[in-house]
Amino acid sequence: MSIFRKTCLFMVFVIVMLVMTGCLNKQTPTDKIYELLETVVATEKDFEEQQDPLVELERKEKVLYDQIISLGMKEFDQIVKLSDEALAVVEQRKEHIDREKQSITSSKEQFVAIVPFIEELEEEKLREKANALHQTMLERYETHEELYENYSTGIQYDRELYNLFKQEDLSIDELEEQITKINEIYAKVLKANETFNEKTEKYNDIKLEFYKEAGLDIKQKSE
Repeated sequence: MSIFRKTCLFMVFVIVMLVMTGCLNKQTPTDKIYELLETVVATEKDFEEQQDPLVELERKEKVLYDQIISLGMKEFDQIVKLSDEALAVVEQRKEHIDREKQSITSSKEQFVAIVPFIEELEEEKLREKANALHQTMLERYETHEELYENYSTGIQYDRELYNLFKQEDLSIDELEEQITKINEIYAKVLKANETFNEKTEKYNDIKLEFYKEAGLDIKQKSE
C-alpha cells in the first residue's frame, strides 16, 4: 500500500472518529433544558439569601414602631430619634428587596432561553410537561413583579409615616390615614407573596415530574 493511500485511510479514520465523538458528546434538548433549569436555581441563590435578613429587618422596624406609638408628645425628641432609626431600617429593607428583584430578573433572563429546546422535544407528553413548566414559571415571575411593586410602595408609605412622626403638629387624622394606606398595601404584598410561594411550589413539582418523565438520573446529575 502506498504512503498516499495510507495517509488517505488515516484521514478518513480521523474524520470518522471526530464525527462519532461529536455525536456522542452532542446534548439532547432534554439535557439542555436540565442545564438551564439548574442554572436558574443557581441564579436565584441571591434571592434566597435576602429572605432571612428581610424578615429580621421587618421585626426590628416593628419594635421601633411600637416604641414610637407608646410615647407621648412630651417625649418628642425620643420619637424623632426612634423615627430616624426606623427610617434607616426601611432603607436597608429597600436594599434587600432590590437585590431580590435583581436576582429574579437574572433568573428570568436565563429561563426564557428554554423555549427553543422545548420545541425540539419529540415526545408529546414530555413537551407538554415542559410547556406547563414554562407557563408556571412565567406566572411566578409575573407574581413577583406584582409583589415587588407593592412592597416598594409599602416602603415609600413607611418612609412617609416615620417622617410624619417627626412633625410636632401631626394630627390623629393624618396618622390614621397613613396607617390605613400602609395596611392596605401590605395586605396586597401578603396576597402576592402567598401566590408567589404557591407558584414556586407548583413549578418545583412540575420540574421533578419533567425530570422523571425524561428519565433523568437526578442524583447523578446533581453530583
